[in-house]
Amino acid sequence: MTYCVGMLVDEGLAMIADTRTNAGVDNISSYRKLHLLQSPGERMLAVATAGNLSVTQTALAMVAAGIKLPDSAAPETLQTVPTLFRAAQLLGHAMASVRASINTPPTPAADALNVSASMLLGGQIAGGKMGLYLIYGQGNFIECGPDTPYLQIGELKYGKPILDRALRSATPLSEAVKLGLISFDSTIRSNVAVGPPLDMVVIPRDRLTGVARRIEAEDPYFRDLARRWSEAMASAHKAIPDPTWLNAGMETAPAPKAMSAVG
Repeated sequence: MTYCVGMLVDEGLAMIADTRTNAGVDNISSYRKLHLLQSPGERMLAVATAGNLSVTQTALAMVAAGIKLPDSAAPETLQTVPTLFRAAQLLGHAMASVRASINTPPTPAADALNVSASMLLGGQIAGGKMGLYLIYGQGNFIECGPDTPYLQIGELKYGKPILDRALRSATPLSEAVKLGLISFDSTIRSNVAVGPPLDMVVIPRDRLTGVARRIEAEDPYFRDLARRWSEAMASAHKAIPDPTWLNAGMETAPAPKAMSAVG
């Protein structure tokens, strides 16, 4: 299990991924799931992966070697594609090809394998707009929009509420990073299959460069953020009045009858 999130706001893009992989209770390891590709002044791309590790690693290796799409004259890589949309097409084609090779020919053994996988692709190429895509294992993908300025893959349900409530396109990039880390803290507390270290990249819009950081379990800022958020959550309900209908109902409710012993 893993958790990855990408947040695309007016000021830029932030992507965060955990590093924990779980192949059983006695086989827990760490693998980098956030991969960066940078050509200074020309492109800055980030790819986060979730799901079957062999599928995502093979797909990334195929793209690095070069893939010839049906409408291309020569193989393309993430370093040569002209647009971010084309990069999403390239990764989608690679993911679909890997899944198809595992399931060919179709057999009960192949069907029993969990080959589900997904990717987040974000960044900017010179001359184009900054973007964020979610690429499914079948090869299709969706683009992040201003109404919901984030995309998630993996164990997303625990970190989603804070992003739904607080993240907007106009949110400052530094604030988006903070919200993303809070969503990770919530996920880590609720699912032991997600854990540090966390990999993060922050890419300001139109800068074609980024700041990458690895956040360990003992990172002072992350620990302080987790403590402050826990304290805020524990005390937030105290500012909300108790439901008046509950008190009224308890005052008028008849006393419960004693239960007789059953022999």
